[in-house]
Amino acid sequence: MGTAKCSGTLDLEIVQKVFAHRLQQGDLDHILRLLTADDRDELLTKVGTLLGRVSALVEVSHRVHDTLSLEVLLPRLMAIVTEALDADRSSLFLYDERTDELYSRVAQGADSNELRFPAGSGIAGAVFRGNRATIIADAYADRRFNRDIDQRTGYRTRNIICAPICQNGVPIGVTQVLNKRTGGFSEDDLILLQALGSQAASALANAQLYERAEEARLEQSRLIELTKDISTELQLDTLLEKIVLVATDILHADRSTLFLYDERTHELWSRIAQGLGKTEIRFPANLGIAGTAFTKGETINIADPYNDDRFNPEVDRKTGYRTRNILCMPIVSKDGHSIGVMQVLNKSRGPFNDEDESRLRAFAAQASVALENARLFEEVLNARNYNESILRSLTNAVVTLDNDDHVIKVNEAAQQVLHVDPDALVGKSLRQTLGPLNPWLVASLDKVRRTGRNDLAVDATLHLSRKEDDSVSVNLGVVPMLDIHDHPIGTMLVAEDIGKEKRLRSTMARYMTKEVADRLIEQGESSLGGASQEVTILFSDIRDFTPLAESLGPRETVTMLNEYFSEMVDVVFKHGGILDKYIGDSIMALFGAPFPTGRDADQAVAVANDMMRALALHNAQRIELGKHPIRIGIGISTGEVIVGNIGSPRRMDYTVIGDSVNLASRLESANKYYGTSILICDNAARQLKDVTRTRELDLLRVKGKLRPVAIHEVLDYHHPATFPQLDRVLLEFEQGVQCYRNREFRRALDRFETVLRAHPVDGPSLVYRERCQDLIAAPPDDEWTPVRILNTK
Repeated sequence: MGTAKCSGTLDLEIVQKVFAHRLQQGDLDHILRLLTADDRDELLTKVGTLLGRVSALVEVSHRVHDTLSLEVLLPRLMAIVTEALDADRSSLFLYDERTDELYSRVAQGADSNELRFPAGSGIAGAVFRGNRATIIADAYADRRFNRDIDQRTGYRTRNIICAPICQNGVPIGVTQVLNKRTGGFSEDDLILLQALGSQAASALANAQLYERAEEARLEQSRLIELTKDISTELQLDTLLEKIVLVATDILHADRSTLFLYDERTHELWSRIAQGLGKTEIRFPANLGIAGTAFTKGETINIADPYNDDRFNPEVDRKTGYRTRNILCMPIVSKDGHSIGVMQVLNKSRGPFNDEDESRLRAFAAQASVALENARLFEEVLNARNYNESILRSLTNAVVTLDNDDHVIKVNEAAQQVLHVDPDALVGKSLRQTLGPLNPWLVASLDKVRRTGRNDLAVDATLHLSRKEDDSVSVNLGVVPMLDIHDHPIGTMLVAEDIGKEKRLRSTMARYMTKEVADRLIEQGESSLGGASQEVTILFSDIRDFTPLAESLGPRETVTMLNEYFSEMVDVVFKHGGILDKYIGDSIMALFGAPFPTGRDADQAVAVANDMMRALALHNAQRIELGKHPIRIGIGISTGEVIVGNIGSPRRMDYTVIGDSVNLASRLESANKYYGTSILICDNAARQLKDVTRTRELDLLRVKGKLRPVAIHEVLDYHHPATFPQLDRVLLEFEQGVQCYRNREFRRALDRFETVLRAHPVDGPSLVYRERCQDLIAAPPDDEWTPVRILNTK
C-alpha cells in the first residue's frame, strides 16, 4: 500500500522534463545510437505509455471545460479515468458541505442514482478527511472497505486506488478506481490519478456552484409561487393545511406541523399535523421543543431528538414513527410577537442546516402575514355574528339608534323588558315613540350627544304607554357609538330590569342562607370586594371515590352525588355556612365570609359533626337498598385569608385564597393517615366556645409549611356504639402522647396498647403504636423531634 499527498499542480516528473526541453532530431538520433535493441523497445513502450497519459490529461482539459452540468461532466471524467488507468470501473464523489456527505451520481457498473454517505466513512471518506491518496493492493484486507456492496451486486473488488480532488490545496471530492485489469496499481497510476483530478477540479467546483445556484433559483421561484398561493387563502383551516404542505415540500422533509398560540388558554394548538390526521392537539405553550421555541423566540435545530431532554418519544412509540431530526421555528407577527411555531421533521438528506433555517425563516415570515390576514378575515366575518350573538344573549334590553335617533337594532331581551315587539320600534324615531312619555330619556340622549360621554339613569321609571300601569323600573345607560375615527354614528341604550333582583336572590339561595343573601344584596358589590379577614374553611371528601364510581357507573354515580350533596349542603346552610364550590366529589364551605359571626369555628365544627350523623343515616338507607356505604373525611382550619371575587372579567367566583385553605385541604387528606374522620387545626380548636370533645393528635408539618401545627380530632358525633369507653380512651391516649413526646417510648407503647384493648380500631393509637415499636427497635438520635412531616396533599 502506498500514499501520496494531494497537490494542486501536476507532479509528473517525466512529463515536466519532456515539456521543459525542446528535443531536436539530433538529440533523438544520439540517444538511439547509445541504446541496444532491447533498450529501444523498452523506451518506445514507456514513451507510448507516457503519451497515453499525456493524452488523457489533454482530453480531460478539453472535455471538462465545455459544460457546467454535473450530469454530463461526471460520466465524461469517469470514462477518461477508467480508460487511462486501465481499470475495471471508477467513481467520483463530491463533497456536500451542507450535509457533510460525499455523493456521486455516477458509479460505473451499478445504478446511476445518487449515492450519499458520511464524509468520513469508508476508504473514500478516509482519503477525503486525510487529504492523502492511497493504493490498496487487497481491498478485503483493509478494515475500511465495505464488503456489503460486493455481496449485493456479486462484484469482486480486488484492488483500489483512491485520490482526493483538490482545489487550491483543499479537497472538494474523491476519485476511486477499482480493479486494475493487469496487475496492481502503481505509484505512476497514483500520480496520474492525482493529475487528472487536478485538471478537473476547477471544472467540478464550478459545476457544483452552478448547480447550487440553479437549485437556489428554482427553490426561490417555487417559494414565490407557493407564497402567492397561501397569500390568497383566507379560510384559516385551508390555509393551515397549505402552509404545512409547503413547509414539508421546500425543506424536503417527511412531515410538518403548525402550532398556533391560544392566548386565552396559554396553549399551543394545531388541527393540521401531517401523519396524525386532523385531530386537534393542545398542550401548554412552554412544553417540549415547540414550547421552548415559542417562549424563547429562538430556532431549535436538533440532529438527534432522542438525546434531547425536551423531546417526548411517547408519540413515536404510539404511532410507530421514528423522528430522526427536527427543525422548530417560531412564527413572528409584524409587531414582533410570536403567534405560533412551525415544526418540521425528518429531512430526507441528513440533518437540517443553515440554508434550511434561512429558507424556513423566509417562508415563516410570509406565512405569518397570511395567517394574520386569515385571522383578520375570520374576525371580520365573525364580527357581525358575534355582535348579533351578544344582542341575543344579553338579558338586558339593548336598543341602538342612528344619529337621527331612529331605531336600528333591538335585541330579544327588549321584548321582555320593554314589553314591546322589536319590529314595532325598528326604523322609527325613539323621540317620537317614547320621548313624549319620558322627557328624562330625551334629555339623556341630548346630553350624550352634546358631551360624548355615557349617561346613566338609576332606578328610573320608563313609561311605555299612557296607561298608568304600563311602565317598568330600569337602570338605563345611554352610550355614544363611534366609528374607527371616533366620529359619532349613533347611540346605544342598555336597560336593566331592576325586577331581576328576585332572580338574583333565587340564584344566591343555592349557595348561602337567605339572611346572608339579603345582606349581600343590601350592601352591594362593596361587600364582595377583596379583603383580608379571618375565616374558617371546611373541606369534605368522599373516600375511595374512584373505585366506587367505577363500580356504580356514570348514571348511578351522578345520582349518588346528587343525593349526598343535597344532604350535606343542607347541613352547611343550617349552620350559616356558604357553599364555596364543589370540587369533584369534595365540598368546600366557608364560615365568617363575607360577614364574621364570632362563632365561625363552632359553626364549622357543628357542620362537621352533623355531616357525620347525616351520613350515618344516609348509609343506613343505602345499605338497606343493597348499595355501598359512603365514607368521608373532613378538615377544618381557621386563619387569615383573602376573600373576594376572584377570577377574570368573564368568569369570577366569590371565594377565599391563602394558607388556611391549603391547610384545611391537607387536614382532610390527613384523616386517611390517622384513620380519623374530622381533623381541625389548633387555631380553630382554640376558638371553640361550645363544649366540644376533642383530642390533640399530633404535631404536624404539612407540605408548604415551615412551622408545625397541632392538630385535633373532633369526636362529638360518636356514641357508645361507635366509640366505646371514650372518656377512658381520651385519658390514656393523652398520657401516651405525652410519654411519646418525652421520648419515653416503652411507657407510651403501654398506654396505646391499653387504648387498643378498649377500642381496637382506634386509628391514632394504631399509628402511635407502630411509631413506638419502630423507635424502640431503632432509638433516635438527639436531633429527633415529635413533629410528623406530611408530604402528601
